Amino acid sequence: MTTIADHYAVLTAMLAPAFFLTATASLLISANNRLARIIDRLRSVLKELEETSDPEYLTVLDARISIQRRRSVLVLRGSQLLYAAISFFVGTSLAIAADAMIGYRVGLLPTGLAALGVLALFASSVFLARESMLAVRSINDEMDHRHATARMKRREASMDANAVAGRASVD
Repeated sequence: MTTIADHYAVLTAMLAPAFFLTATASLLISANNRLARIIDRLRSVLKELEETSDPEYLTVLDARISIQRRRSVLVLRGSQLLYAAISFFVGTSLAIAADAMIGYRVGLLPTGLAALGVLALFASSVFLARESMLAVRSINDEMDHRHATARMKRREASMDANAVAGRASVD
């Protein structure tokens, strides 16, 4: 015969995966935001691609598109693993309830589902960490390129000003 305390123990056990669900949901929100930023950045680069005809800059933009594509794949894989983790954690909670209802006969099913959820969460974190590294590398490359372009433009402007001053002194 089950008691109220037994029911509370089952409910408490069913809520334990909720902590993992909360962490997973937070990561999923972050991953979706990252994917949206990647898509926005990719659209911006594609617009630049349409507007330029400089072969050297086209090469730079092609490299940026490639990085954004890799980033989007990493975030997508991370998100898929987060959805899997959510499914495993919900499955864990349901398995705990079912196990209690049928007299604790499912054995290690709840533990196995929880372990799979944690593994999916871990794998997702690896994908998202790799994407973060690519994002930082991408922004550093872009800053280096823009800085070099700005230096080149300043040099050209200085050379033009010197040429104009040289012509003025000859006249």
